[in-house]
Amino acid sequence: MTFSELITKLDNFAWGPVMLILLVGTGVYLSIRMLFPQFIHFGYAMKNTIGKMFKKHETGEGEISPWQAVTTALAATVGTGNIAGVTGAIVAGGPGAVFWMWLSAIFGMATKYSEAVFAVNYRERNSKGEWVGGPMYYIKNGLGKNWAWLGSIFCVFGALAAFGIGNMTQVNTIATSINTMIDSFGGNTGAANFHLFNQTIPVSSLIIGVVMAVLCGLVLFGGIKRIGSVTEKMVPVMAVVYILASIVVLIYNVSYIGTALSWIFGNAFSVQAAFGGAVGIATKTIIQKGVARGVFSNEAGLGSAPMAHAATSEKNPVMQGLYGIFEVFMDTIVICSMTALVLLTSAARGGVSPQWGGEGGTPLISAAFGTVLGDKIGSMIIAVCITLFALSTLLAWSLYGTRCFEYLFGTRASRGYQIVFVMVVVIGATMKMGLVWDIADMLNGFMAIPNLIAVLALSPVVIKMTREHFKDKKHSV
Repeated sequence: MTFSELITKLDNFAWGPVMLILLVGTGVYLSIRMLFPQFIHFGYAMKNTIGKMFKKHETGEGEISPWQAVTTALAATVGTGNIAGVTGAIVAGGPGAVFWMWLSAIFGMATKYSEAVFAVNYRERNSKGEWVGGPMYYIKNGLGKNWAWLGSIFCVFGALAAFGIGNMTQVNTIATSINTMIDSFGGNTGAANFHLFNQTIPVSSLIIGVVMAVLCGLVLFGGIKRIGSVTEKMVPVMAVVYILASIVVLIYNVSYIGTALSWIFGNAFSVQAAFGGAVGIATKTIIQKGVARGVFSNEAGLGSAPMAHAATSEKNPVMQGLYGIFEVFMDTIVICSMTALVLLTSAARGGVSPQWGGEGGTPLISAAFGTVLGDKIGSMIIAVCITLFALSTLLAWSLYGTRCFEYLFGTRASRGYQIVFVMVVVIGATMKMGLVWDIADMLNGFMAIPNLIAVLALSPVVIKMTREHFKDKKHSV
């Protein structure tokens, strides 16, 4: 067995049926035990999250506001997967994959809520006075020091995964999308190339890599406060741009929304209704593609977002937990659904022709936007959105990787990690990913194992805290 084959097998396990059942099953268990807070208290959660996004918050040294904490977490979760990943799930698993994506998100809200509660409840101050938290800290401070090794395992996976899933793959996607946009406007990114390690690399990719590295360094070296300040401005802008563009397309295709929804619900277990013929996609594939896209997109259960939530100035763990519900709702129910409906309504109108069982990606969704907005504008919107989505993910994962490395080797040592992280940005923009994607994907999935062990073991704590917080019936909206 070659190294590449081994990584593929491990990656298939990390995002295979067993792990997906464990991830979604944890959400189902927590939902039942907490009496479905994502439904019963949804109005209360929205009122106390997005309803307070413009409210001024007093923050102390080493703290960020609750809204900055959630935008930092959203910066990591709202990424290229919300565009290219969703189209890939639909063409590989059929329209019914969207149904399973929604279902995994509904239960993922309970998991993300619990992770944010634990992040605040078990956090501590580092030597710089900053709040630090996440799975490694609620493992150590919640399960006891005898379990600290489990937190260290999480951090090893997290620190390494940040270089791939949160760095090289993101900046490589930025370079590819910008080069595609330049070519669509009549430019020629292949006119100026250089050769490195037997690869032909456009000079434009190197320039993009250097620019992204500088931006990342300026934000990352400014600490958690600068990261929070940038993400609270970037995340709403990039979300609004993508949502508005999607709404324009959906208004144009409004008469086909019913068809798209009928495909989603009618093909949740088979793909026989779409375009009048079966395509041989197994029910198992439909479910797996949809659930995997939901989990991978909103990261519920992976343990990454709690590292951002821990930095909040919010003192009440349950109140910060509400942002976990909002986070999954915005990432998957809103943004991922926009991508799905744009593609499916365009397909129903005959604007694009997805090959069920094939491959999706950026060109397909760009073509879907192009059928209404024009090819050039469509490619420009996708390029801009992917650049913003990927850059925000890059910034958030630079924090996650730093926190993991800091837990393992101390606060002082984390500066060296940050310097290497910024340097790798340039490499990511100029190299072909290939195996890097699989390794990063695998490490990202394995982060969930120690996190889910801790979440399930500490579940009586979040169940008790939730019941005590909502014992006053006026909270149940």
